[in-house]
Amino acid sequence: MIVEDEKTKANRTMTHAIYALYAVSLFVGVTALVGIVLNYIKRDDMAGTMYESHFRWQIRTFWFGLLWGVIGVITMVILIGFGILIADLIWFIYRIAKGWLRLQEGKPM
Repeated sequence: MIVEDEKTKANRTMTHAIYALYAVSLFVGVTALVGIVLNYIKRDDMAGTMYESHFRWQIRTFWFGLLWGVIGVITMVILIGFGILIADLIWFIYRIAKGWLRLQEGKPM
């Protein structure tokens, strides 16, 4: 059994919560905004820990997902946007799943 101190346990819980917020955002988009705000608020607390790599992964997932979502919406008029949005959705789900699984295994990203 691995014994964790309170700070490590709190960091792990926060990281799980942010993955959950991103996952729920697939149905209720506003939770991703809450997640990214928490990422930036708590990022300094994660410095030097395994969770720092997860936070970097989560932040990049949010911003690249948003970027490709905007590109997809803009290019919908030429129909390629639908493909971009589908690819973005699949990529976003993959990033959440991969990160969350690595966190559950106790591994950094």
